Amino acid sequence: MLQAFERLSHSHDPIDDSVTLDHDTRKKARIKITTDQGQELGIFMQRGHPLLVGEVLETECGLLIEVKGKAEPVSTAVTSDWMDFSRVCYHLGNRHTTLQIGELWVRFKPDHVLEELAENYGLTIDRTPAIFEPENGAYGNQGHGHSHSHSHD
Repeated sequence: MLQAFERLSHSHDPIDDSVTLDHDTRKKARIKITTDQGQELGIFMQRGHPLLVGEVLETECGLLIEVKGKAEPVSTAVTSDWMDFSRVCYHLGNRHTTLQIGELWVRFKPDHVLEELAENYGLTIDRTPAIFEPENGAYGNQGHGHSHSHSHD
């Protein structure tokens, strides 16, 4: 089985393979998966630093594996009004909800209570599956330019 311990901030070398993962899997520190080309892979990362879509992992034998996002069930609340959008983001954030924020849209895991809150502020809910890439948090790892070396004895 291939093993990946290293994150590369970028690579100019050709990518050898990829893994397509949903958000919950990308959050795990230890992942055993089959790559998109069918190779068994063990991913070992530092806890609290989720894998990011587009990130490149290097295996112990030098193969480069790109992390891809998998479309999953999500609720995307959409509006054309900045004030309504701001209010919904405030209230969702106040609930410590994991959010992905775009221009006049906010995405979260399906939850009828959160959907109702957004609809009460005039936002429309789109339940089309999509790649979920939420904010990592103001005080957490933003995932830019980190490379970790680990010893596994």
